[in-house]
Amino acid sequence: MDKTVQNKIETQFLKTVHRDRKVKNAFLLVHSESHGIHINLSHGSKDSSSLSTQQPHYMASCGKLFTATIFGQFHERGDVSFDDKISSYLDDELMKQLHLYKGKDYSGEIEIRHLLNQTSGLPDNFYPLFDKLLADPDFNITPREAVIWAKENLTPSAPPGTKSYYTDTNYHLLGLIAEKVTGAPFHSVLSSMIFDPLGMDHAFMLQVSEPRKKSSDRVADFYFKKRRLNDLRGFSGIDYAGGGVVAPPEELLIFMKALVNGEIVSGETLDLMKADKANLFPNFEYGYGIWQVKPIPLLIPEKLKSWGVLGATGAFMFYHPKLDIYLIGNFNHSSYKQKCVRFMFKVINLLWKSRN
Repeated sequence: MDKTVQNKIETQFLKTVHRDRKVKNAFLLVHSESHGIHINLSHGSKDSSSLSTQQPHYMASCGKLFTATIFGQFHERGDVSFDDKISSYLDDELMKQLHLYKGKDYSGEIEIRHLLNQTSGLPDNFYPLFDKLLADPDFNITPREAVIWAKENLTPSAPPGTKSYYTDTNYHLLGLIAEKVTGAPFHSVLSSMIFDPLGMDHAFMLQVSEPRKKSSDRVADFYFKKRRLNDLRGFSGIDYAGGGVVAPPEELLIFMKALVNGEIVSGETLDLMKADKANLFPNFEYGYGIWQVKPIPLLIPEKLKSWGVLGATGAFMFYHPKLDIYLIGNFNHSSYKQKCVRFMFKVINLLWKSRN
């Protein structure tokens, strides 16, 4: 790959960070063995603490891809079928009127696949509970309590399997199911099934577990508006299996490469995880924890077609098959929830123009 494009990518990254005062720190890793490219950048505002390209950072909803991958492994081992009813794994207290829509109880019709591809119709518990946490820093709730709170206080959007609606409630339930299947807490499942086998020694779950090897760099600060969120202890109960993964960029790359190369689940399973998808937004389809760019004539060109996962802090982990390029980054601010996608598309455009 021409050094010129690497310089252009770095310039685009620095320009993006410099022109936005909200961004206190940001990270970008671009990698392709076939093109001989490896860019690992970190940058922040003048008043930010010292940054390192090896610094672990919170990946928000990018954690959903880790959870979905665990269920891909369950599927391969025969522990779980994607078509299983979730009532086979969850107790009566959780299941009772879990999905009450227009006077009809659909709770018994929810399948594991509905949770994975965001078509259960269940309401999203994250932001209402997040508001409570912002109002009261001592607010604390367990994932189980978060599911019960949602069914008692929120309304489903549609019958299971009929409509896509992005909700962390789905992934809270997946985490609880994973604990039922394994008999272990979710953070242990995450370590034993993904972190440890892949040698992700510095990866862990925010405020819940510790890495196998402690990093010399502290977790990068992440923000909602002007509020730093790192030390809000209640955060762990509302992101859980829907987020919570903390790792340095190089270890996130290890995970993505293992996923692409069939090392953590088979290629057949990954294809199934991508194929059973729903239209989530006009330009994205959603498989099992996997966002897939959907080309739209005149708006989203075919050259941007890629897949991966996004997080509300401006975090992303994507793979572009035609370019054989991995794109991993984080702007660590809630205002980049959508802007990170536009930035990623700019990088893909630069790489596409420079391809041999």
